[in-house]
Amino acid sequence: MKNILVPIEDHRGMGSVLRTAQIAAEKFQSRIEGIGLGPDFEALLATDYGVAVTLGDQGMKRDLEKQARQIFETFSQSPAAMSSGKISFAWNADGLSTDKKIGSLGRLYDLIVVGRPGADAHDPRQATLEAALFESGRPILIAPPRAPEVIGRTVVISWNASTETARTLSDAMPFLKLADRVIVLSVSASLVPGPSAERLVAALKWHGLPVELRVNTDTTKPGGRTILMEAAKLGADLLIKGGYTQSRLRQMIFGGATSQILAEADIPVFMAH
Repeated sequence: MKNILVPIEDHRGMGSVLRTAQIAAEKFQSRIEGIGLGPDFEALLATDYGVAVTLGDQGMKRDLEKQARQIFETFSQSPAAMSSGKISFAWNADGLSTDKKIGSLGRLYDLIVVGRPGADAHDPRQATLEAALFESGRPILIAPPRAPEVIGRTVVISWNASTETARTLSDAMPFLKLADRVIVLSVSASLVPGPSAERLVAALKWHGLPVELRVNTDTTKPGGRTILMEAAKLGADLLIKGGYTQSRLRQMIFGGATSQILAEADIPVFMAH
């Protein structure tokens, strides 16, 4: 986890995103690279920003990039960011990125840190998260609306036996190896056919990890909500979760564990697809 990418955009979750990236970077003595982010102008509606937009408006792109860089540099030069001495900061000067470009650029990094999406225009955008998750081939760390104090001391793995979760678990191994406590959580409401949680616990113990098992067999509640409830009971400060075992379209229509977690998680979530 030496190279961490953080898309920078002026939304109300940006402080938490940067703080989350900093805490993660301190664990691995990493480099945090910021890049300015804006919407795809060709698809932008004027109402999104409350101003009239000319397609390809280079002046607005420059202004958004300048604003993003100022946010990043204000944080990176703050006493809190500079005091650790374990991490470095760099600005990507390739120009304002779009969500699509973040998905492509992210393939060069070990981790991409984004904010938990919200419905309000001032919240982090769902499109950014999905581009990073589906197009980069790399894991993402989703910052909650409120910045965490610590990340990765007590880690809950939401094991549903899926391919997506297996891939996420492999990507998350650097965090797991530094954890004080690792809990494999099996929620019956979210399971798909595959290896049992008991077998995963046995496999992880070969890595020397302090692994425990927690099983929730209640199928009367939505799986995502049950996962978050159990994580809170266990005192988790990081949730490992495979992203979108069901299709995005199905989850948009019927709901699903990933959608519920993206809407409600108040701890950092490590996710891959």
